[in-house]
Amino acid sequence: MAAEGTNQGDIEALAKGGRTNVFGFLLRLAARLPFLFIAGRLYGADALGRFASALVVVELVALICSLGEKRGLAQRLTDRDDDPANVVFDGLLLALIFSGLAAVFFWFVPAPLFPAGEYDYLDKFIVLAIPGYALTEIVLAAQAYRYDIATTVRARAVVEPWSISILAGVFFYWIPGSGLEMAYLASIYAGLLTGLWTFLRTYGLPTAWKPDPLAMARQTWRALPLATADAVEWGTRRVDIFILGLFAAPAAVGVYYIAQQVASLPQKLKTSFEPILGPVITRNLKEGNKKAIAEQLCLVGFWIIAAQAGIALALGVPGEAVMGLVGPNFVGGTGALAFLLAAEVIAATAVVSEAALVYVARVRNLWISIATIAFQGALTVGLILLVESLGYGEPYKAAAAALALAIALGTASLVKAWLISRILGHTVNNWRWALVWASGPAIVVGFAATQLPEWAELIFGIPAILFVYGWVIWHKGFGPEERMLFKKSMGGPEEG
Repeated sequence: MAAEGTNQGDIEALAKGGRTNVFGFLLRLAARLPFLFIAGRLYGADALGRFASALVVVELVALICSLGEKRGLAQRLTDRDDDPANVVFDGLLLALIFSGLAAVFFWFVPAPLFPAGEYDYLDKFIVLAIPGYALTEIVLAAQAYRYDIATTVRARAVVEPWSISILAGVFFYWIPGSGLEMAYLASIYAGLLTGLWTFLRTYGLPTAWKPDPLAMARQTWRALPLATADAVEWGTRRVDIFILGLFAAPAAVGVYYIAQQVASLPQKLKTSFEPILGPVITRNLKEGNKKAIAEQLCLVGFWIIAAQAGIALALGVPGEAVMGLVGPNFVGGTGALAFLLAAEVIAATAVVSEAALVYVARVRNLWISIATIAFQGALTVGLILLVESLGYGEPYKAAAAALALAIALGTASLVKAWLISRILGHTVNNWRWALVWASGPAIVVGFAATQLPEWAELIFGIPAILFVYGWVIWHKGFGPEERMLFKKSMGGPEEG
């Protein structure tokens, strides 16, 4: 009975985080669309392509410098009995050292950031985003350990996207050549300050904290598999841009970047669940309750897939209108958008499986992730070369890169779900036929909406698709546990 009560409490905590997460998605959507419109209409595809190339390197390096603390911090806080603030500050100090060294390196060697060799002096300041991004990851992970997802929503769904949207518009009239880079840099530090404000109120400053170089070296060594897995998983979402930049014009990369930004909106639904899953999984592992972990992975996985599928349909069926909103030159990325949205739905199973694998089979998980990105890279090159040999243009190269991503993530989902099921001794399967029953009517409604003028397709079509899909999935796919996600109170008041 005690175990059942604990599991119920875990599900309630996950549901609370999920509700905040869904609200955060809506805020992020409202803030991201102005940025895409400003970036596409004012700066154009070429500038976006250069910005995207720099962003790939900056965020990848920052993620590596955070040493996997986005998920590893939960285990360290669970296992160690000293002051939690000291534990977090150990990670912050290490991240600051590594990210500072990386920023200095790329300041003097900017070629990897700007492979085309086109950049202004101000563009180089984007390297300062590396420590800001790395520290933000750790601060938000610390808050998530206390089941505080609201801070992540404020930082990542309100402050960061609105900062970059507003400043990108302002900087275009002041420093048009470097406006996107400077707006991004400012948004990263605005998000960091937002996270730090709540973090210091929650944890306070460390007490009797004295950094131990040997302990920090051991921590770095232990974090390498997790940090590498994080970097590889993130890299699967960026290696396509890098490869596409080798085979396609900067404008094509810019179009693909916009499609990726639209498709990444539903991705945030699953990535924001990772920190809240961490403390739940680590505690159940400590108690040996593997059945509860499998149940929680299945439940959260279905929540994520159900939400992502609805969003993917709402953005994908009227895809031409969505891409056309950014600018007429971006409509050619509609095919890439469709494959990218499908890839995010397919990847949900891999993400929730990995949330447990990083604690019980981190090395095997790392090798699967490395094999995934290698397979994706080879498949991307192969499909792009196939498109070239058949004489198709730049939009088809972008679609080929997106298709390669979908296939690679689908393969990883199958392998990681099989592995975690075997380790836990219980099946982890997020698929339900209700997803098909809900998608059918939504597609019909979406196709009807595409017959309307573009403005009506966006204003009326997207809400109609979401409504029809949501109504069917609620009645045909959600049972009592799934509906917890939408219940404000479940046996007691929620904490603010």
